[in-house]
Formats: sequence, C-alpha cells, structure tokens
Amino acid sequence: MNIESMRKLSIALMLIATMSLSATVKLPAYLSDNMVVQQQSTLQISGHSNHSGQVQVSASWTKQKFSATIGSDGAFMVTLPTPKAGGPFKISINDGDERVLNNVLSGEVWFCSGQSNMEMPIKGWGKVKDYEQELANASHPNIRLLQSKRVTSIVPLAEPQVTGDGWAVCSASTVENFSAVAYFFARQISEQLHVPVGVIDCSWGGTPAEAWTSASTLTHVTEHQRNAQAVLAANGDRDALCKKYEQDVIEWQTAYDRADAGMFGSTPIWINDEQTGNDWKTMQLPNAWEWCGLDNFDGIVWFQKTIDLPECWAGKDLTLKVGKVDDIDITWFNGQQVGSTDGYWIVRNYQVPASMVKAGKAIITVKVKDGSGLGGICGDASDMSIGIGDDIISLAGEWKWHIGVAQESLPYRAIHPDHQNYPANLYNAMVYPFRNFKVKGAIWYQGEENASRWEGYTPLFQALIHDWRQTWHNNEMPFYFVQLASWQESALVQPGSAWAHLREAQANALALDHTGMAVAIDIGEAYDIHPKNKQEVGRRLALAALADTYGKGKYQVPQCVGHRVEGDRVILTFNQHITIAGESAEGLVIAGPDMVFHQAQATVNGNKLVVFSPMVKMPVAVRYAWANNPPNNLKGVDNLPVAPFRTDSYR
Repeated sequence: MNIESMRKLSIALMLIATMSLSATVKLPAYLSDNMVVQQQSTLQISGHSNHSGQVQVSASWTKQKFSATIGSDGAFMVTLPTPKAGGPFKISINDGDERVLNNVLSGEVWFCSGQSNMEMPIKGWGKVKDYEQELANASHPNIRLLQSKRVTSIVPLAEPQVTGDGWAVCSASTVENFSAVAYFFARQISEQLHVPVGVIDCSWGGTPAEAWTSASTLTHVTEHQRNAQAVLAANGDRDALCKKYEQDVIEWQTAYDRADAGMFGSTPIWINDEQTGNDWKTMQLPNAWEWCGLDNFDGIVWFQKTIDLPECWAGKDLTLKVGKVDDIDITWFNGQQVGSTDGYWIVRNYQVPASMVKAGKAIITVKVKDGSGLGGICGDASDMSIGIGDDIISLAGEWKWHIGVAQESLPYRAIHPDHQNYPANLYNAMVYPFRNFKVKGAIWYQGEENASRWEGYTPLFQALIHDWRQTWHNNEMPFYFVQLASWQESALVQPGSAWAHLREAQANALALDHTGMAVAIDIGEAYDIHPKNKQEVGRRLALAALADTYGKGKYQVPQCVGHRVEGDRVILTFNQHITIAGESAEGLVIAGPDMVFHQAQATVNGNKLVVFSPMVKMPVAVRYAWANNPPNNLKGVDNLPVAPFRTDSYR
C-alpha cells in the first residue's frame, strides 16, 4: 500500500470513528462507568441522541426493559428503579448504537460540599495527618469518587462538569487529590453498613455560603436580596450584571473612603507627615496584626515608618520591598504613591524614582486592606527593605500603626459576576446540575469566608439547607455539617470573636429536622486554618449520619440546653452527662452586670455543671469556648466535645 492509499485509509478510519462517537448517546457526566446509584430509589437516565425514534434502556439488576422517545431536539429521559445495595451491574443505553456503563454499584450516595476544609485533599496541597499511610491503605473497591470541576455560571446549568472520565474506583492514585473529609466519611459509612458508597466532591476554597445558594432563595434572605434580585432580573445578561458591579464598586469605595480615618474624601491625609499622635501605636513587623493585639480584625490599618537615607542614595532609583501584605496595599514614599498590589502571597517590590530620593528623613506609609482571615504585613524580615542592590536598609522591626476603619461597619464589597464568590454562581454551576441524580444526603464544611459577616449567617445557612432540599425534591434530605475548628492565637476571653459567633450561627441550624453537627473545636490548629486531622472530622460526620439516617447507634451533639442563677453561681444543664477531661474545667468564663468576663471554675454532676468565680458575685452570663482558639476540655458521651455556647445574647 502506497503512502497516498494509507493516508486515505487513515482519513476514512477517522471519519468512521468520528461518526461512531457522534452517534453514541451523550449522557450527563455523573452517568459513567464505576458510578454508584442510590439504592432502592430511582435513577434518571437523560441524555441526547443524534438519532430519531426510540432509546432502549436496560439494567442487569432487572429483567424489565425501558424505553423513551427521542425528542426533536435529541433529548430523551428514562427513569428506572434501583436495586438494594450490590453489584457490579451494567446499564445499556441503545439508540441504534449501544452505550454500556460498566462496573456500576448500588449503595449510598452523598453530596459533599463547602470551602477549603472540605476541598482539602488527602495529599495534594493538604497532606492530612498520616497521609502516606492513608494512601497506602486507600484501596476500597466499594467506594467510588466523583469530583466536580470548579466552574461558575450566572444561570443554572443543565449538566455538571467533572474531572477525569467521571466516577473512579477508590485507590491511592484516585483519592490523593480528592476531598479528605468526603473520603473518610465514605470509608466509615461503608465499613459500618457493609454497602458501596459514592461521594461527590463539590467544593471550592474561600467561597461563601451565598455562592452555593440559588438566587431565587437568596431573594428571601435579607442581606442578599438586592444582589439576588439583580441576578434574576438580568436573566443571563452578563453585561447588565457587570454594569451593576461597576456602580457597586464606586459606591462601596466611596463609603470605604468616607469611613476611613486616614482619608479626607478621596484624599489620603496620613502620608506626607510623620504621625506622632497618641492614637498611633507600635507593632513589630513583619507580623499578622491578629497576633499583635488586633484580634479578629478585618478592615483597613495604616502603617508608617520613618528612616534616614544616606547621602550616597540621593538622586538614585531605590527598590522598596514592604513584605507580603495580606491582602491589599497602597504604598507611599514621602507622600507619593509608588505601588499597590492585591494578593497575600506576593512580596511587594516597588521602584522609587530617583527624582523622589533625597538624603535624610524619608516617610514610608502603607495602607493595608484585609477582608478575612489574617491581615497585616507578613512574610519574612528579608522581604522588607529599601536600597540599591545589596546596599539596603532593613524595614523589619517597629512600625507605627493606626486603624483606618473596621470592615464590620461597612457593607460587603461588591463582587464581579464572573467570580466564584458571586451570589448563586456555584449553585448554578456545581449544585443545580446534579438535581436529577438521587443522593441520600449532603455533608458540608464551610463558614470561614462568612465569619466576618456572622450576623447574617443564621438565616443564610438555614436557607441554603432548605434550598438544597428543594433542589433534590426531598424535604427530609439529611444534611450534616462541621462547626468551625479552633484557629489563631489561643485566647480564653474574646467576647467579640467573629468565629465564635459564626459557630453559634452554625449550631442554630440544628433546629431543622435531619441535621447534625460535627463539633471540631478540639482538633483545630492555631497556625493552620486547615487542620490536619480530617479523619476525626469524617468520623464525626459519619456518626451523625449512621445514627440519624441509618438508625445505627446514637449521636447527639453535647450541648448546654439551659441555665439558672443561684446566688453567685450559675447552674448549667446539658442534654447528656458530661465530664471534664483534666483536673479542672477549661474554657469557661463568667461575667457580672458589667459584662466583663473572668476565668471560671466549675464542678460537674451528671448533666449539671456549676460555674463560679471569686471575681463575680452577681453572675449574669457564662460562656464556654467563646474565642477563635479557646481552651476546651468538656466532653459528652463517647468522648465527643461539648459545643461552644453562651447563656447571654450580649453583642
């Protein structure tokens, strides 16, 4: 055969292959080899065909045959009952060209969602505790994994996008970059029920709850009504939403500048002269400001440092490095702006033009904006300097600082409609597309991104739960969630802790039927917002599901359910017997009418805890584990931690 004949044959074979592929029915990404279907339920097989006429569907677990007429648009839909747990099975979809789904199991399917602590993989960027051993033991043929791609949309999408070829059999290679919490949850469920378990990893780090909630539901949530109504009114018109965003940014920036003590209108007033007022304090940099007295602060802080420039630098270009600023900085040199950057991981490296450089005193001013988590001028001391080449002056050390404005006094910053944090964007692209795939329930680990706006989380979170139940047409769909773990510097007394308030808002969702909470206050890490012990998180979520959903064992979050004051003591009542894991209770504080909290002592008797302090003669409030990272050692049955609580509603 000559080269030309070979070429023609190759083209013909390619055309045949292309025709074959185009003729094969197209299915949603969650219908693939290796999938798990929810047992004793229904499976909707919908798709598209290039043929006309009928689609024939059969499953090896039943002798019954199913068919559907292909619509004028090529769409078809067949619903078939699913068997009790078992397999493997085959599913055939035939529109004239047969497509077979192999190695299908019937069992329990769970939807696993949230932000980075749900996203955190076994290995990957997360590296959970004992991850090497976990991977070595990760061969579980009865556990199947499906991972959603991280995509956004301003309108609900019909079908999801997933990584790889769809469902994968759990092994070291398939699970290493999969949600650790989802995997450990699935492992526990499968081991206890002896059934196949499928978990869908649908998570995205740093995202707020409103992004995971539908726009129609958000129109009923006070804090989000305006944006949600705009999304619905736009009806997919991205340009309209972008115009609204531009106007919102202008309004937000105007409000920010008006409230910022370092601004007069749009003009900065702390950049030309050395600030010497008593309101200015000092801080050692580099450092996160939360570790230097600004506990849980988000907003704007101004920093200033005065240095002496040598004569030999006069009239020469200088390199100014002001560290890794978390998150956004504007930097001035002697009253003139020399740079601005957004990104906590970026070392600021600015050029000071020769025309601005004179010998003697120089003033460096840095305005820092931080929206959540840690804030400040961070990084290494070597990241902070000014000079020419190797001839530098270190800027590490003492800086003056002054608060510009606290974020809590301002409206939430506008978000671009293409951003993952935009209201409903993740619901539209990553939740809604799974609506026709039956799941048993959902597990959820999120809240960090909403902590600075904790006031609105109680209605928002409960609205999300209702929303998802409506999406899957199951008003009793189980929904189990993780209460935020401890984080940041350890503190006993922190009445204004946003994380404590957020934990309380999460716990409020327990008022809804078929919900459960995994308390994680005892397994957090001070300097890592992503604690490594995801095994215990998955286990506690599984305990809730096993008890409430499957009737296996008992699970109840140890909680304070009442209190009364007797003289100088407060008697707390819990929903179960509690114990003190140690010589004395930790994490309890008590306050009198002045609402100044003092460390408390306690004695325990069954489900009663008597709390007192010699500093408080007229107690009115008790709080437990009420801080970002509080001491805590109260335990309930099965050694589960008591959930943080307060008996008051003051601030």
